[in-house]
Amino acid sequence: MRLGRSGPQQQELGIRIPRPLGHGPSRFIPEKETVQVGSEDAMMHALFADSFATLGRLDNVTLVMVFHPQYLESFLKTQHYLLQMDGPLPLHYRHYIGIMAAARHQCSYLVNLHVNDFLHVGGDPKWLNGLENAPQKLQNLGELNKMLAHRPWLITKEHIEQLLKTEENSWSLAELIHAVVLLTHYHSLASFTFGCGISPEIDCEGGHTFRPPSVSNYCLCDITNGYHGVDDIHASPAASIPTTESVCEVEALMEKMKQLQECRDEEEASQEEMATRFEREKRESMFVCSSEDEESAPTRDVSRHFEDTSYGYKDFSRHGMHVPTFRAQDYSWEDHGYSLVNRLYPDVGQLLDEKFHIAYNLTYNTMAMHKDVDTSMLRRAIWNYIHCMFGIRYDDYDYGEINQLLDRSFKVYIKTVVCTPEKTTKRMYDSFWRQFEHSEKVRSSDASRTTLCSESYYSLYDLMSPAACRRWNVPQLQYGRGRYEASGPMVAIN
Repeated sequence: MRLGRSGPQQQELGIRIPRPLGHGPSRFIPEKETVQVGSEDAMMHALFADSFATLGRLDNVTLVMVFHPQYLESFLKTQHYLLQMDGPLPLHYRHYIGIMAAARHQCSYLVNLHVNDFLHVGGDPKWLNGLENAPQKLQNLGELNKMLAHRPWLITKEHIEQLLKTEENSWSLAELIHAVVLLTHYHSLASFTFGCGISPEIDCEGGHTFRPPSVSNYCLCDITNGYHGVDDIHASPAASIPTTESVCEVEALMEKMKQLQECRDEEEASQEEMATRFEREKRESMFVCSSEDEESAPTRDVSRHFEDTSYGYKDFSRHGMHVPTFRAQDYSWEDHGYSLVNRLYPDVGQLLDEKFHIAYNLTYNTMAMHKDVDTSMLRRAIWNYIHCMFGIRYDDYDYGEINQLLDRSFKVYIKTVVCTPEKTTKRMYDSFWRQFEHSEKVRSSDASRTTLCSESYYSLYDLMSPAACRRWNVPQLQYGRGRYEASGPMVAIN
């Protein structure tokens, strides 16, 4: 940088000034269409203040998630409790588990944030050289981490009991509950980060460059004032002039919702037919893949935080592998998971319960330019489609509705965000719901939080093995059909 002195001479001070690589909090959403700091309403301002007080910064996840203040409030409360409040695990373990979870999905953005937090709370820098340098207790968690992230349907009671064995490096049940909640939280947050194209902040790795700007027709003072000369570079589907095709897309979707509701009122499919439609949708979901669906090696800096780098998502019905369908009715979060979590890690059950309900019910009754629309049918189709990809079935849902409501471009996007989030691209984001607002598209990415619910189903279900239940005096589940069935009275939680 050159600074003027008295007279025409200038002196090179050798100070390198970074400039942001991105423009705004998201690579997918034009900066001018995000919530601008300083123009937010009172509720958003309070959330910004809470986020800043907790994190010491106003991060880009917050700036995108604030499209939905109610969800952001629940998210911030849950994350603050998991990381900073009293709990079974020490603070540095919590951040290291966050690193392990984010690394499994190659999310360097979250990894780098928690590396800094890990060191700030006194974590040993040697652990950051690789998982093999961490305590054996954390290394033992690696198997559960990779299965939760990529193939949760393969988790069995043996995986859980191995971690709970009475030995030097074993986990208590309360510690394991805390660890599982952290793992699932950061797996789903990695999906949201990639699904919304979250950009690193200017002070983070990958968020800045020292190269001189290459965009012409503006001066250096424009960079200083935050103008980057790229307003016209980012094409926005929501901001563009509506095309006949995209408007028809919205109208066609609303018409399908109306027709399906009329069919529901007229007749109801039998249980056998509903089961057949679920199996059909489960098989069809295997063939939903994008042109970017290629094996991608994790970066070295991220992959050192986990083992078995070749392990990733595989459709559970491929390669002749048979996995029993997980019937949602066989396991109730309200009756089983909530009780277990709240007993061993007080208040977290309530926070997760609130988060699940907000994620499922969040709506503003809008669809693109239409107001006062009942979106419950569409929201349930998205929720159940994601669960279907993980082998979870709701007996009372007609899975034939999914193909009616979710087109291929949406399925490609949501499956990528949920199963291989690191492969999500702006092209995928732009290709679905082209006439919808960005807040609505972010809402669909929020639905990827369903993965948190899916992972919780499998992990908490197996945490309630008979041995664990007897040890901690919680309601026992009996084995049946490869999983468990409930037995005995449930513990009442006030």
